[in-house]
Amino acid sequence: MSIVALKTGNRSLVKIRSLILHIDCAYASNDTSIRTSTKPTTSVTFVGDNLPINMDLNEVKSLRLTDMRRGGGGRSSFSGIVATVFGAQGFVGGATVNRLAKEGSQIIVPYRGDVYGLRELRLLGDLGQVLFVPFHGKDEASIRRALQHSNVVINLIGRQSETRNFSFDDVHVKLAETIARLARECGVQRLIHFSALNASPNPPAIIVRKPSKFLQSKYAGELAVREQFPGATIFRPSAIFGHQHNDGFIAYHFSRWVRPMSFLRVPLYASGEKTVKAPIFVNDVSNAIYAAIREPNSVGQTYEIYGPERYKLRELIEYCLRYMRRKSIITPLTPDVFVKAIANSTFHKSLYNIDRMQCAYVSDTTTPGLPTIRDLGIEPVKFSAAIGHMMASMRKSGRYVENPEDFLIPDPPKPVSQELELSYNLSSP
Repeated sequence: MSIVALKTGNRSLVKIRSLILHIDCAYASNDTSIRTSTKPTTSVTFVGDNLPINMDLNEVKSLRLTDMRRGGGGRSSFSGIVATVFGAQGFVGGATVNRLAKEGSQIIVPYRGDVYGLRELRLLGDLGQVLFVPFHGKDEASIRRALQHSNVVINLIGRQSETRNFSFDDVHVKLAETIARLARECGVQRLIHFSALNASPNPPAIIVRKPSKFLQSKYAGELAVREQFPGATIFRPSAIFGHQHNDGFIAYHFSRWVRPMSFLRVPLYASGEKTVKAPIFVNDVSNAIYAAIREPNSVGQTYEIYGPERYKLRELIEYCLRYMRRKSIITPLTPDVFVKAIANSTFHKSLYNIDRMQCAYVSDTTTPGLPTIRDLGIEPVKFSAAIGHMMASMRKSGRYVENPEDFLIPDPPKPVSQELELSYNLSSP
């Protein structure tokens, strides 16, 4: 009797599983007669998310339940995105992983070196949603293994200095081309590639007569990626700032490699009067990445990502100094600065070198006709509205203050008008 009941129960379970699979497959298909809802499914907005999520993107091409979207949105749901994020160890990479994991995406993080340096990223996603895969930039097998199960690939890899093993051309051109080619061969649907705002075959030479190799290689990388993956979405961000001390903009100008041992003076090219920057907040960049993934019209586009206002570099540095309560003098570049930069470029290739100085003092120029971050539905925040947390930790007395007036926020920096910029020709050396 028990054997007959067991067989009957097994047959019932098989029928139930078949029915569930049939319903799930019908929902994933385009058969509108089976679906109960008559509302259009082109765009839906989750609670707490102001970005449209396109339902036709990442369409299920298999009958596996693990490939189908589930949940109402959020960290413990599955958004349908399986993203491989190259360069997640960097400043922008951490914010990007956080943004994707917030929406319930599965994230694969290729890494070099010690995996314990990435342990903080594991906490950004739900249990088992952030995975780590070792890879090497010159090993195609490891790169293929990292992206073969993904439908989205984000390439954030970049360097501000060359090493004995990797030159600018190796990192920004050859590696980018390899990732794009392997992504196309593995059937990846979306590729997000990061370049630089002033990338050009002939960028302006500011410090020396030779233009920046970094900007030249970034432009060559765009061409290589576009050739291998025509539908790639290319981002050209300006100087990115954020809450950490390795943002490459504020942290760079106030690092001990750039300034003297004390805050008595801050050396800038032409005292910062001939350089105009439009810095962008790192959270806006990560939001733009997620919006581009969900936006079908972003396929094959090149976006220039920059802040809402343009400032003289001197105005930005003075505002930061006022926020830090430091009485420093901004001076032109002195001979000791050049000696330090040349020595670093010759010996240990640190971040403070001649080529890095070229990039730091090139004014941000935009290309007419190219879409911007606003075309992705994101309004970037101003510099003064997002820099407070970072400046509070860099104050002269740290977070310990004696007088209530130390909490006062200084007046925001004054943006540069287009007429003034054209009249003084600030973008020229």
